[in-house]
Amino acid sequence: MSRPKGFVVLGRAVAVPVSRVSVVAGLVLTVLLLAACVATLSLGRLGIPLTDLLGALTGGARGKAAFVLERLRGPRLVVGLGTGAALGLSGALFQTVTRNPLGSPDVIGLASGAGAGAAAVALLLPGVVPVPIGALAGAVLAVVVVYVSTGTGFRNPGRLIVAGIGVSAISVAFIQYVVYAVERDKATVLTAYVNGSLSARSWEHAVTIGIVLLVVAPLAAAISGRLALSEMGDETAGMLGAEPGGTRTAAVALSVVLSAGAVAVAGPITFISLTAPQIARRLTGGTGPHLMLSSLTGALLLVLADLAAQQLPLPGGVPVGVYTLALGGLYLGYLLIREWKKGTL
Repeated sequence: MSRPKGFVVLGRAVAVPVSRVSVVAGLVLTVLLLAACVATLSLGRLGIPLTDLLGALTGGARGKAAFVLERLRGPRLVVGLGTGAALGLSGALFQTVTRNPLGSPDVIGLASGAGAGAAAVALLLPGVVPVPIGALAGAVLAVVVVYVSTGTGFRNPGRLIVAGIGVSAISVAFIQYVVYAVERDKATVLTAYVNGSLSARSWEHAVTIGIVLLVVAPLAAAISGRLALSEMGDETAGMLGAEPGGTRTAAVALSVVLSAGAVAVAGPITFISLTAPQIARRLTGGTGPHLMLSSLTGALLLVLADLAAQQLPLPGGVPVGVYTLALGGLYLGYLLIREWKKGTL
C-alpha cells in the first residue's frame, strides 16, 4: 500500500498529517524552547552559570546548583513544559472539531470551574482536602454540567460554547464571593492559585502531567487524520469515513482530560489553549490540526511567561497565570484589530 502524501504513517491505524513547512516550524520552536529552558535555569541570583549548566544536567550538580536543579527550578520547568504542551494540544483538539478559532476548553467553563472547586475547598474544607483536588473536582463538575445541559453532549459546538459561558459566569461569581468571604491571608493564597501558578512545584507534579501526556498524546495522534478531514465539514468528512460525530466527541473528551491534568498540577492557567493553536496555524499558513506544533507553542508560551514571573521585578510574586492572561488579552486585541481592518466587524 502506498504512503499517503502529506502524512506520516505509524502502523496501520495512525496517519499524522505533516508538511515541510510544519517540520521547519517545529525545529524553530524546539530551538526557541531550548533557549527558554536554558534561560530559566541560568538567569537570576539563584541561576546556574552557563559554564556549569551542562555538567549539572548530566549529573554533576553540587551545592547550590543541585538545589536549584533538583528542588527549585528543575521541577518547576518540567511542570511548565508539560502543562504548556498539554494546554496547547488541548486547544488544538477543541478548535479543530468546533471549527471555531476562539474556542478552547476555557470556553466550556473548565478553568473557571477549577477555580470554583479550589475556592469551595478553601471555604468549606480548609486544610482537609488539598486545593488541587478541589480544583480538579470543580473542573470535572463544570464539564459534566456543560455536557448534560447541551442535550447533545459534545456533538453541538454552538450549544457547547453557550453552556460553557453560563457555567463560567456562575463559577466566577462564586470565586469572587469566596475571595471576599474568607480571611485575608487565605484570600491571598487562593487568588494566587485560581490564577494559575508554577511556584513550589515538585517532581510528583511533573510525573502527573507526564503520565497524562503519555496516555493522551498517542490517542490524539491516532485521530489526527480524521481531525484533518473534519475541517472539510461533517458531510464531506462522513463520506470519507471520518465519523464526524464520534471524532468530535473523542477530541473534546481528550481535550478535557488534558486540561484537567494541567489544572491538577498548575491550577487554571488561561489563554494558552486559545493562543497556542492559532500561533501554530499561522506559522505554517495552512489548514490542519497541527497537534505537535500546538504542543510546542504552548510549552514555549508557558515557559516564557513563567520566566517573566520569576525574573521581572514586580512586587508580590505575580503568578504565571496573570502573565498568560495578559498575553491572551493582547492576542484578542490583535484579532479584533485584524478583523476590523478586514471589514468583518
